[in-house]
Amino acid sequence: MSEIPESANGVMWQSSPPGSIYDYIRVASFSIGPDGLVDQWSLRAAELFGVAAEDVRGRDPVDAFMPPELRTRGRGRVAEILDGKEWTGLVPFRAPGDRGVRGLAEVYVMPTETERGERGALCIVVDVRALRRIESDLAASEAIFGQSPFGFLLFGVDRTVKRVNQRFATVFGGYADEHRGRTVGDYLARPEAERLDAALRRVLETGEAVTELHLSGAVPGGGGERRHWSVNLYRVHSGSGRPVGVAGLGIDVTRRQIAAREAASARRNLALLNEASARIGNSLDLETTARELLDVAVPGFCDTATVDLYQALLTGEEAPPGRADDHSAALRRVASASAVSDAPLLNPADPPGCCATSSIEVGAVHSYPFHSPCATALRTGRPEAVPGAGGDLVHSTLVVPLTAHDTVVGLAQFSRTKGSEPFGERDRALAVELAARAAVCIDNARLYRREHERALILQRSLLPPGDPEAAGLDIACRYLPGTTATEVGGDWFDVIQLPGHRTALVVGDVMGRGLRAAVAMGELRTAVRTLAQLDLEPAEVLSHLDEIARGLGGPAGGAPGRPAARAAGGPELAEVYLATCVYAVYDSVTRRCTFANAGHLPPVLVEPGEKALMLDVPPGMPLGVGGEPFEEVEVELPEGALLALYTDGLVESRDHPLDEGMQAFRSALTDPAQPLEDVCDHVLGTLDTRHGEDDIALLLARVQGLPADAVGDWRLPREPRSVGRARELARAQLTAWDLEPLVDTVELLVSELVTNALRYGEGEIRLRLLLDRTLVCEVWDSGLVQPRRRRARDTDEGGRGLQLVGLLSAGWGSRRTPRGKTVWFELALPDGDAAAEPSVDQLLSMF
Repeated sequence: MSEIPESANGVMWQSSPPGSIYDYIRVASFSIGPDGLVDQWSLRAAELFGVAAEDVRGRDPVDAFMPPELRTRGRGRVAEILDGKEWTGLVPFRAPGDRGVRGLAEVYVMPTETERGERGALCIVVDVRALRRIESDLAASEAIFGQSPFGFLLFGVDRTVKRVNQRFATVFGGYADEHRGRTVGDYLARPEAERLDAALRRVLETGEAVTELHLSGAVPGGGGERRHWSVNLYRVHSGSGRPVGVAGLGIDVTRRQIAAREAASARRNLALLNEASARIGNSLDLETTARELLDVAVPGFCDTATVDLYQALLTGEEAPPGRADDHSAALRRVASASAVSDAPLLNPADPPGCCATSSIEVGAVHSYPFHSPCATALRTGRPEAVPGAGGDLVHSTLVVPLTAHDTVVGLAQFSRTKGSEPFGERDRALAVELAARAAVCIDNARLYRREHERALILQRSLLPPGDPEAAGLDIACRYLPGTTATEVGGDWFDVIQLPGHRTALVVGDVMGRGLRAAVAMGELRTAVRTLAQLDLEPAEVLSHLDEIARGLGGPAGGAPGRPAARAAGGPELAEVYLATCVYAVYDSVTRRCTFANAGHLPPVLVEPGEKALMLDVPPGMPLGVGGEPFEEVEVELPEGALLALYTDGLVESRDHPLDEGMQAFRSALTDPAQPLEDVCDHVLGTLDTRHGEDDIALLLARVQGLPADAVGDWRLPREPRSVGRARELARAQLTAWDLEPLVDTVELLVSELVTNALRYGEGEIRLRLLLDRTLVCEVWDSGLVQPRRRRARDTDEGGRGLQLVGLLSAGWGSRRTPRGKTVWFELALPDGDAAAEPSVDQLLSMF
């Protein structure tokens, strides 16, 4: 800075600081005396000409620094000067000893007089080359400053504007000179002005440049449009290094900011879509999928959001409403999310009278007025933009229909509140994409739910309703579908009543999951019931089931069970169905149970006072494998024993091996004397059943054999009088059982069966009456020919016995035994549902 001026007698004296303009233009002076010789030589002259004062003082100036070829003309000019003439001109000069021209000086000569009146001269010398450099630098500086397409301004050390270029003045109005003396507060709002002023202070104090300082504000006449600038600041100095101010270069980067913002928005949108692909649709549940959409959208895309689905979609109707013409179709709000405070949000897209988003709670059923944006979006399948009112917290809302396969399944609303940018076209496209992805997942969840519910209905319809009843057995059962599994399973159990108060107990599991597994389970269960009515041995039943299972996945018209036929179909046309199954037949008279196993877990038996043990039943191969016979094991069950059949979901888990699960199951059956329902609950409550991993089927049966007084068993010789003897034995037994109303019917039917045994059978005849919930009569002989019911001709004297049996009994049939056959019929007890008496027409039709 300049030195403080001093005052003496009213005259201001101020020394020029280093680095002034005189230092740049290199002004020097010397004087010539009356004798034409140099008498004074300034220090700057010595610097300019390169000649010290002692070397030039007293010498002819022409000889001192002018080239030889110019000395003659030079002496003439000196003589003219001493005659009193002023002169200005360009003079080449060189230092003594220099061979060439050192420089070019512009000399201004002014005549002077000494005290004695003698004439001399004062010469002012300027280095022309320095002047040319200054002129060139000034021209370049002016060109850069004035012609720059960027705003350029210079701040003084007091941080006021000293100079601006025309580009800056064009942006902020007025002429360039009118900006002199202004401050940053005249151009920018207070927060931005304070940032720039702080930067100016820092540059002045430290000398460190500030680059890429981003500022924003409005310009006069810009219609309020916000502009962005990138400002570079650096401190400027004089030639001596003294700070004289701060130079600033401002570049309008509004377009760059817009492009960068759009690029950032595009990157954010891509990231949001990637996140949506990863997070939406992980669950085949409608409500969960809707929540996954909102988890992605809030707060990454919007501040608040809701999802409404058609009520019909959630109640499981065959097809969703689609683009319903009925604007009053009910919707249910299934999900809502907000990134703002829990204060009520005024959402312009909600129906009148229900304007606050919080007023429509999750789970509420509602509808939108016909002319509302939401109803329009549902009706047309196109998104609607809804601006907010002036005082609403929500200022922008996008109403987007959830469309999957040209079917509208619901509606998503995305809202932004004050402080967030309004939705643009890019946001609109992103909202449509997010809604489309979620809609496909929701539609998949709807289809899965429908298939899942149908499979469950099919599966449950094929299971015994309630606790089935069986002669000589107390039955309790449980079926628990996998609650968190994605598909239903193929577990089943059944209790089938067989002739002679025998019972078939069945537990099976089709490998795999889904509707196909449930259908395969239904087919196998139906086949088991059909085969059971044929009264086949357990191993024979499983052999037939194996053939049926091998044919389930075969092509239409193919031969079930034939490997060649299945191979011809190939994996595209044939699917292998494998299943495990335990089939057991319990005889309540003998209390013996025959087991056959097809790859299933072994039955568990708990005898009174004993620990639970697994029955040693050969497992065999699963159904559908084929080629291997099944073995049978017969076990006598003591009175009060507990038999348990189950599927693997009860004992298998990812957390422990199968052996531990089996041991835990046996330990849970320690008190078989408890009521069976309590035993079932204790088992399921004790074991780590992991209900979500697999289905569970549990069938418990407590042995309660028929008492001896409920069985009448006689052997009859093969002679005609055995028919009458059979009638007498039956009458006496029914009278002992207080079943007199059945005597006549039983006598007639027993007579018919014994007569057939004598006529068509072989060997000894055996008659047996069994009393439980019904009355069963069995006639056994060693003949292998099965009886066949036929219609007798009018001229036939016989052949109507089995027709009588069919008309008068509740049921009849025949079965093979190891040494013959048994023909049986069954009658309801008098206090039960007695069979209807045959009509006259039915009786006459036999003759």
